[in-house]
Amino acid sequence: MSVLALQEYEFERQFNEDEAIRWMQENWKKSFLFAALYVAFILGGRHVMKQREKFELRKPLVLWSLTLAVFSIFGAIRTGSYMTYILMTKGLKQSVCDQSFYNGPVSKFWAYAFVLSKAPELGDTLFIVLRKQKLIFLHWYHHITVLLYSWYSYKDMVAGGGWFMTMNYLVHAVMYSYYALRAAGFKLSRKFAMFITLTQITQMIMGCVVNYLVYSWMQQGQECPSHMQNIVWSSLMYLSYFVLFVQFFIEAYLSKSKLSAATVDKKIK
Repeated sequence: MSVLALQEYEFERQFNEDEAIRWMQENWKKSFLFAALYVAFILGGRHVMKQREKFELRKPLVLWSLTLAVFSIFGAIRTGSYMTYILMTKGLKQSVCDQSFYNGPVSKFWAYAFVLSKAPELGDTLFIVLRKQKLIFLHWYHHITVLLYSWYSYKDMVAGGGWFMTMNYLVHAVMYSYYALRAAGFKLSRKFAMFITLTQITQMIMGCVVNYLVYSWMQQGQECPSHMQNIVWSSLMYLSYFVLFVQFFIEAYLSKSKLSAATVDKKIK
């Protein structure tokens, strides 16, 4: 059985990963420009909206969330299938350290699509600002740091990237489906939001575990291509997310003064 048995689609086969990686190596610092424009929009947009009535934007929000949900579902299926195949046939170390995720016949397109998607995902905040909802630290901090780290890491094809991306695709597949249903007016159990938060916390723990494995194998002199700077930044990022999401979970679901459903929706994003 080969990876091609996962049924490689034409657009995946035709994707030129060498060109994509080369472009990212030359342009990854533009992620800082996107981040700066994002912060400027937040500050400027909130200032302008103080003098205006909020926008409803329910239909655009349904379309936005549904689009990201479908994209994440397909990404989760394709990368998940690839990572499962590598794990089952070549073992855990190969699934973590092998750079084939970045140039494999099934996964290469979805790896690049994942990285690029972190720029348009900043648009989530547009709805919060225009609808004059509360913008919390976790929301914008998460968006900025994921964008910067994803572009920074893809250019070096660092070990562990396959697991990082696959886990994020899976979480977003569930999360954006939830947002689409909520925006469409469906009443969902609070347990659904709790489940999403738990999956996010689990993702942060697994991210730290993957970083530890990469570091351990590097220290043992085994081939696991990464560098200490990346491992340090990635670990700090995942640990900060873990603390913030645990804090949110306690406030939202365990504290006596529970947060409103609307606040929960914004915080789990």
